[in-house]
Amino acid sequence: MNAAAAGTAQPLAYDYSSSAECLPEPMDAHYGGGIIRNGDFSAGIQGWSAFGYGSLAEGASPAGNRYAVATNRTRPYQSVSQKVLLQNDTHYTLSAWLQVSDGSADVRAVVKTASGDFIHSGGVEARSGCWSILKGGLTATTAGPAELYFESNATADIWVDNVSLQPFSREEWSAHHEAAIKKARKKTVRLRAQDAAGNPVPGAQMHIEHIRNGFPRRAAMRKEILTNPAYQRWFTSRFTVTTFENEMKWYSTEAIPGREDYSVPDAMLRFSKNHGIAVRGHNIFWDDPSTQMGWVRALSGEQLRRATEKRMKSVMSRYGGQVIAWDVVNENLHFDFFEGRFGWEASAAFYRKAHQMDGGALMSMNEFNTLEQPGDLTVVPGKYLRKLWQIKAFPGNGNAARMAIGLEGHFSAQPNIPYIRAALDTMAQANAPIWLTEIDVAPGPDQARHLEQILREVYSHPAVHGIILWTAWHPQGCYVMCLTDNNFRNLPAGDVVDKLIWEWKTRSHVGVADADGYYETEMFHGDYKVTVTHPAANSTVAQSLSVDRESDNEFTIHV
Repeated sequence: MNAAAAGTAQPLAYDYSSSAECLPEPMDAHYGGGIIRNGDFSAGIQGWSAFGYGSLAEGASPAGNRYAVATNRTRPYQSVSQKVLLQNDTHYTLSAWLQVSDGSADVRAVVKTASGDFIHSGGVEARSGCWSILKGGLTATTAGPAELYFESNATADIWVDNVSLQPFSREEWSAHHEAAIKKARKKTVRLRAQDAAGNPVPGAQMHIEHIRNGFPRRAAMRKEILTNPAYQRWFTSRFTVTTFENEMKWYSTEAIPGREDYSVPDAMLRFSKNHGIAVRGHNIFWDDPSTQMGWVRALSGEQLRRATEKRMKSVMSRYGGQVIAWDVVNENLHFDFFEGRFGWEASAAFYRKAHQMDGGALMSMNEFNTLEQPGDLTVVPGKYLRKLWQIKAFPGNGNAARMAIGLEGHFSAQPNIPYIRAALDTMAQANAPIWLTEIDVAPGPDQARHLEQILREVYSHPAVHGIILWTAWHPQGCYVMCLTDNNFRNLPAGDVVDKLIWEWKTRSHVGVADADGYYETEMFHGDYKVTVTHPAANSTVAQSLSVDRESDNEFTIHV
């Protein structure tokens, strides 16, 4: 009997590879193309059609690589397409290599279902002269025929190569989570008990207590926490990192020009410090014109320059060295208030100054829809990374600037789970810490279920370094999603958070050393207290240790 027949077949491993570069030749198709027929076009355009009454031709590179060309395009949807059969309740990961005949153009992958839905499954800025990967995905909620095609508002020819559409069952998708968590969030540790002479102590009892999780558990807070003991107890028993929802923003600290007031964020920072909660600085500037105070909008160019210099000096000299990261220019892909006033390099110059003032903190580029909306071509992963690299390349930044990726995560009532993973794969190519900074889910009957899906997805991705929930409580209601009612009883979303906090924690337990004095166990990353009791001498020793990716996997405790 073979392994599959015995029910022991391993699920297909997920391929986390992607690229943020535009390459002379495309890389091989993921999963050999999956359910796509002739995805590498080695058989010409067999199996492919022209979508939307367009024209379809075959192309070839000087090296002999073959691809499809959607030509004579006059409408966005005219492109290359292939009909597929989708399975019910199945995740699909999608990838394709794209190029355009002239200049650059935004290209989106769309899956048209039999019911008439058009599912946006990913996007990329394709260029002429080189190949860019579009990596995305979708979830099929019903079985039936569908058609994959590509669209662009530009009329340039679209070149398509090495297309893949790979199905994964829910069970396989969950198995990927488990495998990734085991590799990225846990470590197998050997604890050895020795006596004063260096001899092993067989039978030593080792009580292991997980004191603090190594993966930051985070949620936003508002000023109401300062005067509400119930809010304080609920919050501090769960979270280790926070962001102030609005209290550190410019419009909160200097509503009237020249009259700064930091009393509220000062008090919130003291509260956080007293409870061992780290703070992210949110934010120095916000590029959205609608968030600028009237007096700021009215300033001349030179007046605005002086005002921004004063703002940076004021907030960063006050909190520098006390926050772990700064959102320097918030949402500077969707908006460009400061670029419009100072030029395209405005953000990069602000990041340079911020790094000079607080070199120990991460400098985060915080944006929305890079994970949430595959149809928002303004902030697809490739465009986000290009902006990040422009900032790093600005004179005075370079590798010394400790940049971080901030992805807000304001999800609709129907999050695209496969796309989240695929987008993170591409973002990971920057080799910068990725934080989910403002996670919430739109109200709906499945809000809590979707929140759990999102949290499991981002926690298990090896490139993600931390999560913040945008769930700050205040009596009139939360921004979008609350975890508790006004009496701090958990709502369904709060129950999800508590369940995952418990699940992603090493249980307190007692192990017994073997004949060589060793006890081996698997532990989540974090800080631990290990209490070892000698079986004969009746002596007890407690030792603190930290487990993370870089730590040793063996610890000796003398008892």
